Amino acid sequence: MSNFVDRVRITCKAGNGGDGCVSFHREKFVLNGGPDGGDGGHGGDILVYCDPNMHTLLDFRFKSKYTAESGTAGSGGRCSGKRGESLTIKVPPGTVIRDYDTGLVVMDMDEVGVTRTLLRGGRGGWGNMHFATPTRQAPNFAKPGTKTEIHTFQLELKTIADVGLVGYPNVGKSTLLSVITAARPKIGNYHFTTLTPNLGLLRHNGQDIVLADIPGLIEGASEGAGLGHDFLRHVDRTRLLLHLVDISGIEGRDPVEDFEQINHELANYSDLADRPQILVCNKMDLPDSEENLARLTAHIQGRGIPVFAISAATHQGLEPLLDCIAEKLRTLPPILHYEPETEIDQPTVPDQFEITRDGDVYVVSGAAMEHLVDSVNFDDEESVAWFHRSLRRMGVIDALRQEGAEEGDTVEILGMEFDFVD
Repeated sequence: MSNFVDRVRITCKAGNGGDGCVSFHREKFVLNGGPDGGDGGHGGDILVYCDPNMHTLLDFRFKSKYTAESGTAGSGGRCSGKRGESLTIKVPPGTVIRDYDTGLVVMDMDEVGVTRTLLRGGRGGWGNMHFATPTRQAPNFAKPGTKTEIHTFQLELKTIADVGLVGYPNVGKSTLLSVITAARPKIGNYHFTTLTPNLGLLRHNGQDIVLADIPGLIEGASEGAGLGHDFLRHVDRTRLLLHLVDISGIEGRDPVEDFEQINHELANYSDLADRPQILVCNKMDLPDSEENLARLTAHIQGRGIPVFAISAATHQGLEPLLDCIAEKLRTLPPILHYEPETEIDQPTVPDQFEITRDGDVYVVSGAAMEHLVDSVNFDDEESVAWFHRSLRRMGVIDALRQEGAEEGDTVEILGMEFDFVD
């Protein structure tokens, strides 16, 4: 179990945008060359690649923080900064990415070889060449790059298979998988021999079918007992369940009770009890099997569940079972795909601000103010004038007036004090 990891938490941060440059063209014999500050480079994205060579999330136990490269600042001569390198995170097929705080699905990486964008990098800031106008020919300010935030995600691996083998430990699931596919799972005569879901490919009558051997469930699995929650999630995607029971009762358990208990656990975990299933009564080569088979068949009569009596060890009764599996899958909907339930906010120029009172002082704070102040050169008269026009355009002046600010009152923005001018 230590080497199979199917649920992890990671933190990701796309690259910040590079700052725009304040620069003026300087060349011999060229007077008043004008502003030529270049734009900052865009920050790198966080990408996710569905890698067919990965089978667990073990790699994320050793590295859980991912940060893309930030863009570099612009420079003179209208030169833009270098764009930050994007960072690609590789995940195994079937990985569902959720927002950690809300639990909502962000994306489902269930298509092999596909790369999707999880987080976008910040945009680079404009250089001062963008702010030149007929009346402002020497702008001494530029825009900072957009800053990105740290996001936390939860990765869940949900095995992609057409058929899931479920049942109590040691009922013969691994043996059956090894007989009908090329898979070679570990097989032993003790409980919890299988500690990881094993996949096998069955080719029957020209049809390719992927089967998953889900480790044995026990009573209370849906509440997390035993290996319950660790592996019930791997049944989520399966289109059809093969419910194996030890029909011989050789370990002292009653096959009828086993059947009902496993279905109870499936019902308590999502909607798995409503998933189509085939009841497979294994170990028919052992004593007492015929009597138990008659009791179990009578018990589930009328439920519409096909029953097959087999012996995985002696290969008895396998062909009719495989025919039934193939026929049912032809009529069932495709493997479950988790549609996105939320979108991660991509970095934009912030526009939120807040006004509070500190005695007679009106304090304006928020991400929008931080971004605006970073753009201003307070030693330059034109830049300060642009700052005041930006406050009016953003609605800060109107908001101060609504809060009761009057001509001459003190307004504080990020530790700097100004007189309110309506």
